[in-house]
Amino acid sequence: MAHYIARRLLLMIPTLFGVLLINFVIVQFAPGGPIERVIAQSVGLGADVTARTSGSAGESLETTSSSGSTSRYRGAQGLDPAYVAELERQFGFDKPIHVRFAQMIGNYLRFDFGTSFYRNAPVIDLIAEKLPVSLSLGFWTILITYLVSIPLGIRKAVRDGSRFDVWTSGAIIVGYAVPSFLFAVFLIVLFAGGSYWQLFPLRGLVSENWAEMGWGTRIADYFWHITLPVAAMAIGGFASLTMLCKNAFLDEIHKLYVMTARAKGLPERRVLYGHVFRNAMLVVIATFPATLVAILFTASLLIEVIFSLDGLGLLSFEAILNRDYPVVFGGLFIFTLLGLLLNLLADIAYTVVDPRIDFETRNT
Repeated sequence: MAHYIARRLLLMIPTLFGVLLINFVIVQFAPGGPIERVIAQSVGLGADVTARTSGSAGESLETTSSSGSTSRYRGAQGLDPAYVAELERQFGFDKPIHVRFAQMIGNYLRFDFGTSFYRNAPVIDLIAEKLPVSLSLGFWTILITYLVSIPLGIRKAVRDGSRFDVWTSGAIIVGYAVPSFLFAVFLIVLFAGGSYWQLFPLRGLVSENWAEMGWGTRIADYFWHITLPVAAMAIGGFASLTMLCKNAFLDEIHKLYVMTARAKGLPERRVLYGHVFRNAMLVVIATFPATLVAILFTASLLIEVIFSLDGLGLLSFEAILNRDYPVVFGGLFIFTLLGLLLNLLADIAYTVVDPRIDFETRNT
């Protein structure tokens, strides 16, 4: 197993390099860059105009300035070329593309992700500042989702076709149909002072005077604030994971080894949890890395906006809108690395759930 782990860790290097290279090349052709945004603001056009510009940060689109010289950026007419050159220097676009990419990779090897263009703070500090919010939402969402979905999926598989299976399937259909952000709005209207009761707060992860509270009150205040966001995020994951668990169990229950175990007179509980559970959970474990990354960095975006929670999802979204490339690529590097490590942990969990799996005998 040690050789397999070492091989997987080494494979992460070219994977990270490929992900960064592809996205770096794509960004060079994306319309509107940080320099175009500054130029647009300088000439009074506003940020909205930059969304319609076709020149990117690395594109050679020439326009003529008032001094008769040319500029690579649309909208630079009338600006001093020295001013544009200074902008290029400040943003690091005065070097060729391959040089900038090589410098970025070199910095990332030292875990130096640079400084945000617009927040004037190191990227690693921004990520460390926003990470607790996303981790709080992600941890409790995943914990609740798995604690509810796995037992419910097993029960639905055992009682397939029963009245219990039918009415719980109706609840699952609602979970599939209702997006998490819409469910969040419903919770706000119902429980956060929208039109009915005001039982939960609408903003923040903790109260403003949280530091002045005792430890017991702090814990209660923390859970009071995250109840509605976690409930909104868990609804979608709960539905999909329950059906995945049910289908995995149904597939295993009808296999020959289960019939043999029952024919030998083994108790039904031992058949389910001693034999079926171990094999069925392999499918559930395989989905864990993708589920965690989706919850932390995708599903949490709208929830963070709705409940005014300043986490990684909101940080990444704003960075993309503002063409804040250090934050974009720093977040991409960390998220990709986290996903690769989670996939490795999932493989290790396979061997814990089913010791018969031996990755050492595999070539890849």
